[in-house]
Amino acid sequence: MNRLLSFFDWPRGYRTTHLRADILAGLTVALVLIPQSMAYAELAGLPPYYGLYASFLPPAVAALFGSSRQLATGPVAVVSLLTSITLEPLATAGSQPYIAYAILLALLVGMFQFALGALRLGLVVNFISHPVVNGFTNAAALIIASSQLPKLFGVYVDKAPHHYETIYRIMQAAGHYTHWSTLFMATLAFVVMYGLKRVSPRIPNVLVAVVITTALSWALGFEKKAVVDISTISSAATSQAIAKFNHVATSVTLLSEKRARLIGELNAAKRARDTFAQLEARHAVERISHQIQQYKSEMHNYRRQVHSFIFIGLRQTDASLKFYPPDDISDNAKGEGSVWRIQAGNIPLLTYRLQMTGGGEVVGNIPRGMPALSIPKLDYHIIAHLMPFAVIISLLGFMEAVSVAKAMAAKTGQRLDPNRELIGQGLANFCGAIAQSYPTSGSFSRSAVNLQSGAISSLSSVFTSLTVLVVLLFLTPLFYHLPQSVLAAIIMMAVIGLINVKGFIHAWQAQRHDGAISIITFGCTLAFAPHLERGIMIGVILSILVFLYKSMRPKVVDLSLDVDRALHDAVASGLEQCKYIDVVRFDGPLFFANASYLEDQIRNRRRTKKELKHIIISAGSINDIDASGEEALSLTVDRVRSAGIDISLSAVNRSVMKVLKQTHLIAKIGEDHIYPTIETAISAIHPLTHSGEEEEKCPLKTVCRISPPREKMEE
Repeated sequence: MNRLLSFFDWPRGYRTTHLRADILAGLTVALVLIPQSMAYAELAGLPPYYGLYASFLPPAVAALFGSSRQLATGPVAVVSLLTSITLEPLATAGSQPYIAYAILLALLVGMFQFALGALRLGLVVNFISHPVVNGFTNAAALIIASSQLPKLFGVYVDKAPHHYETIYRIMQAAGHYTHWSTLFMATLAFVVMYGLKRVSPRIPNVLVAVVITTALSWALGFEKKAVVDISTISSAATSQAIAKFNHVATSVTLLSEKRARLIGELNAAKRARDTFAQLEARHAVERISHQIQQYKSEMHNYRRQVHSFIFIGLRQTDASLKFYPPDDISDNAKGEGSVWRIQAGNIPLLTYRLQMTGGGEVVGNIPRGMPALSIPKLDYHIIAHLMPFAVIISLLGFMEAVSVAKAMAAKTGQRLDPNRELIGQGLANFCGAIAQSYPTSGSFSRSAVNLQSGAISSLSSVFTSLTVLVVLLFLTPLFYHLPQSVLAAIIMMAVIGLINVKGFIHAWQAQRHDGAISIITFGCTLAFAPHLERGIMIGVILSILVFLYKSMRPKVVDLSLDVDRALHDAVASGLEQCKYIDVVRFDGPLFFANASYLEDQIRNRRRTKKELKHIIISAGSINDIDASGEEALSLTVDRVRSAGIDISLSAVNRSVMKVLKQTHLIAKIGEDHIYPTIETAISAIHPLTHSGEEEEKCPLKTVCRISPPREKMEE
């Protein structure tokens, strides 16, 4: 119970000065979290206020039940992007089904993380190596930043099957028309955030940028909207494009409803185990899905055409607005100063209530009050689709959180328990789902702010949650005029910190295959975007394959005496080898995957060293042996001795010796052929093998160098 309820630890020695520091730190983090969370909710495809819901319970729960006292939990960029990618095939972004699936996803992530922590399986995250995470994170940062370009330029584009195609569409749309006021707001936010960050990291630069741009938006009338009848638009081409768009959009809606009914029939046929009905329903679903994709492609073209129309609004004698294409307006006519466009989404346009916009996009109305507390509805067919993504989000989210926690633990000296951190993150997501949250994780930037602000205990995150609650209850109207482009700027500014080019260099310097895996993961993640899970799966598979290859082919070296009077790799150190004794070191456990490799290595030495009389296997690095390894060692002993060469073992590990005794292999080798150290083995065997031979200087007794060491040659 004490391990689970970790917040029982910190009250010991807690003082009033500590409370003051935690309150200040909690408020400071909240000032950064509130605008960031709304931006990340937009990235996840949710209305901005769901970011506030995700910032209500998760920070406090994760802090109270986790092991890190300064880790700031809440919405983060990578998890938000993965949430969007997971849910887009299931529902339209921002719709009620989409929101319900996002909350269900948070519940699944929480349950999986809690289960891993409770079963003490935190080591499972080691399957995702650091080079893989580095490659994925860098690619995700670029994808996140580029995904915000439409909001930055004030354009609307449909997402393409590949992310690079979407970027091309954005560039086309921005080239045709850019809303300069929107771009100005984003640029101003960038300047404020970057400038204040350089002046003083303690200043909540994100909040200052939000306050300034929101005030400007309200004062200048940044948002301009009008609801008009199509008769007020003087353009026959526009009417035709809207009619075609409505026809296709209606067809998509009807076919989607029909597909939903057929999916219900398919599920009923599965429960009834009616194979013929299943085949019919599945064929019908696939056929309708193909039709929907065709209509969606047409819908994209017509919507792009509708968005491409721009109009000038002219005041009529009755003070109403009428909209004309710029080419149809004479030089003497005076418009009201704005360029207007038609807003079109995924549903048919109402010709008597067309939404026109002549300004920039703002956050708009945010519901006031606490989120409704309820358990998400469990749909097992949706869960089956979400579960693989929930596992990926759980592992990546936890890796991000534990990386931050480790970095802070190194500075504060506190003890970090990864399994307890998993429990804390799991409960945070689970409780967050009950409070309408989407998946959350630990944040790099906000945790740094929490530490810099002097947070002493988990109470700082509790005060962060309380501050968010106050905002939800009383202050949400203040965010109405916040420009959407500013939220995009906040996201882009935040993900800059995720770009780590040095990580590629470091991985390459450590091991070239690690550097290659990191680069391949980066490239595949970008190439397969928006299907980011493919990039990380490729990286994980490559890491496992490299591990298996290295396990199957461990390092096997011949030893000779070097200047430090110790035995080293003869080839790497440029040393001669003894003609009569071969001291072989096998680096790794001897098990089924590499047992035959030991046989091959010993056979090669017998073939190439014609005067060989004795082989000493330095077994100090063999820390484990299984039945296959024991059988391979037994065969090796038989074959070496049948060739007239003797064989001995030295520095045998205790666990390996236990296996040799239990299988009676030690009797075959001979206890007099088992030596406690390599030096003892050489001292005993050397006189027997060198008696009457011509070798003047034995490389096992004297340093005999034939060339500079390999390391120096490479330098």
